[in-house]
Amino acid sequence: MRTAIYPGTFDPVTSGHVDLIGRAASMFDRLVVAIAENKNKAPLFTLAERVELVKAAIAHLDNVTVVGFDNLLVDCAKLHGAQVVLRGLRAVSDFEYEFQLAWMNRRLSANLETMFLTPSEQYAFLSSSMIREIAKLGGDVSSFVPDEVRAALDKKFAT
Repeated sequence: MRTAIYPGTFDPVTSGHVDLIGRAASMFDRLVVAIAENKNKAPLFTLAERVELVKAAIAHLDNVTVVGFDNLLVDCAKLHGAQVVLRGLRAVSDFEYEFQLAWMNRRLSANLETMFLTPSEQYAFLSSSMIREIAKLGGDVSSFVPDEVRAALDKKFAT
């Protein structure tokens, strides 16, 4: 069984993330969406909230599991039996950092491969930080995020 892991902070999950998850789910027997705690950042949503929002956004995908993690990605991948790490590349500027991560993960776990996916054209410009900023300033993010996420952002920024 081919299992892939797609890590990220998903703060918040965007339509671009959901698109990539759906496309990846069709390529693997099992996909694990691994949501990082990342104590170096101050996320808008708690880890538990992010897990629930991603679960709601991808509920239609039977072969996808959503988990939170606060350890090394290679350890999370091993725990869930993943052979492949999926990473999204929106722009060439993402590549150098992602390549470094891929090399480090391979060094830490020689059997773990990295596969890069590009976003669908209509989502190439999306980033979670942009979505947070637009929502914070009262903008309409409904075309950029799943309905559940839009509602959660509205609630988070209600004055």
